[in-house]
Amino acid sequence: MNTCDVIYEGKAKKMYRTEDESIVLVEYLDQVTALNGARKDEMVGKAELNNTISSFIFTWLKKNGIENHFVSKEGKTEQLIKKLEMIPLEIVLRNVAAGSFSKRFAVAQGTVLTRPIIEFYYKADELDDPFINDAHVDYFSIATEGELKSIRQLTLMLNEKLIELFDQIDLTLVDFKIEVGRTSDGKILLADEISPDTCRLWDKTSKQSLDKDVYRKKTGDLLTVYREVTNRLDALKEEN
Repeated sequence: MNTCDVIYEGKAKKMYRTEDESIVLVEYLDQVTALNGARKDEMVGKAELNNTISSFIFTWLKKNGIENHFVSKEGKTEQLIKKLEMIPLEIVLRNVAAGSFSKRFAVAQGTVLTRPIIEFYYKADELDDPFINDAHVDYFSIATEGELKSIRQLTLMLNEKLIELFDQIDLTLVDFKIEVGRTSDGKILLADEISPDTCRLWDKTSKQSLDKDVYRKKTGDLLTVYREVTNRLDALKEEN
């Protein structure tokens, strides 16, 4: 599909218009960031791994009842997605205490939560993506009450499906971050990406992190652990 001008460039992706106004081409970049972009490095091969993992997961989710923006994987680092009106929220779901949750609330890392906890963050780099609640969302007209209800329902359903998927490759889904957008008729749809960049994944036996925490904490090689996740998903694909 022919592409036109760049319509968005973020820390890890570029997006391009296509000749189809309803479709956008996403190019994953060989970049990794932490601390909201304060730390940034180039890692050749990361784009291909993230694109492969996210494309597999979005395809699997569609087959298992979670509609999303994914259309098709195009080459090693690119995919086509549906054009959405993005809602400026980062939605985080936590199954196990880790990261900022452990730090903010003094809950020991690894504590299994009695129920999944959903958090909202206002997506604004200049404000460092602040933690917000429903009243903030309403005040800033980010989403309606009905949309928030749909977002919560989608996030909980997604959690169940992702746990099911990662269980099959011996990974614990600790937490994840998603973004959503509106279709032209106002439906809320899962968007952005799902990968070790946006999920905390722990090996069920060793408890080793197989996600971006190895870069954040400087505890391992990011490309090695992303390849491990890719290899496990590839093996699952072959089994099915």
